Amino acid sequence: MTTLDRAVDTYLRHVAVERGLSRHTVSAYRRDLTVFAEWLATTPEVHSEGADRAGGASATADVGRLARADVAGFVAHLASRPEGPLAPRSVARMLSSVRSFTAFAAAEGWVPLDPATAVRPPKAPSRLPKAISVHDVERLLEAAGGADDDPVGLRDRALLELLYATGARISEAVGLSVDDVTTLSDSDSDPDYGAGASGAGRGDGVAVVKVTGKGNKQRVVPLGSYARAAVEAYLVRARPVFAARGPSTPALFLGARGARLSRQSAWLVIQAAAERAGLAEHVSPHTFRHSFATHLLEGGADVRVVQELLGHASVATTQIYTLVTADMLRDVYQTAHPRARR
Repeated sequence: MTTLDRAVDTYLRHVAVERGLSRHTVSAYRRDLTVFAEWLATTPEVHSEGADRAGGASATADVGRLARADVAGFVAHLASRPEGPLAPRSVARMLSSVRSFTAFAAAEGWVPLDPATAVRPPKAPSRLPKAISVHDVERLLEAAGGADDDPVGLRDRALLELLYATGARISEAVGLSVDDVTTLSDSDSDPDYGAGASGAGRGDGVAVVKVTGKGNKQRVVPLGSYARAAVEAYLVRARPVFAARGPSTPALFLGARGARLSRQSAWLVIQAAAERAGLAEHVSPHTFRHSFATHLLEGGADVRVVQELLGHASVATTQIYTLVTADMLRDVYQTAHPRARR
């Protein structure tokens, strides 16, 4: 017999070690599966046999007793729980975690059939990514600071410029090391070539960032001239100030104590810049990613190029950015069609 707790631990080691998923993804799986296990332990058994769980302990002890009714009941619970139902997207995310676990359990032979195969998540309403205008991005970047005598402002400006220039996720940006920023000359064909961030200050060549995304997949993204200048200024005039406050670290972006800047601290940087810029709408780390993709496509970039830059596994994920608003369609029509206006 394989207990549920032992099965979950084995599964989490599998996704962390063998599949190479990030620490954040593994933590999310752990949280979701803990919620699932706790619900199983406190819910009467819903199998066709109709036996009770005797307080929850006996039926959840053996992972082999999991059935489709358990997974379906869990989904229904999430969508209608007394303390507040979860949004369809949140339910779908938690179901995805459970389905990944049960598929692994079936592959290991712990359950005869995958109990989650036929369970479908609730349909989520269609929602377009929220981007801000180029003008608002410029206001946001200016509000981050960047004066030569202000190490915090130089760091914050470099972080925000890099987020908008590369479309990186916030976890990818704070996970960068100094050597992930490098320079490629026209003759270089190896993306790993370069002299680290110190080479980004050279006048020739193209600055690039080696970004490590989901599943430890790496991609190389160009760094535009504005972001390159901001990163150079930070590396020369600000990072040494932070580095002197803590132990040596390869991290690109450092916090007040010299350690790697956390995601939470980076989020606060963005919020503070948004407030100073007077942006009424909510600005999140993903706003930069959405704006990066939207502005590239509006400028004529091919959707498959944007897919590679964002690190999307499927072009279908990227194609949501190709959906334009009714106002934009109307404006384009009125400008381009010969008989749109009198």
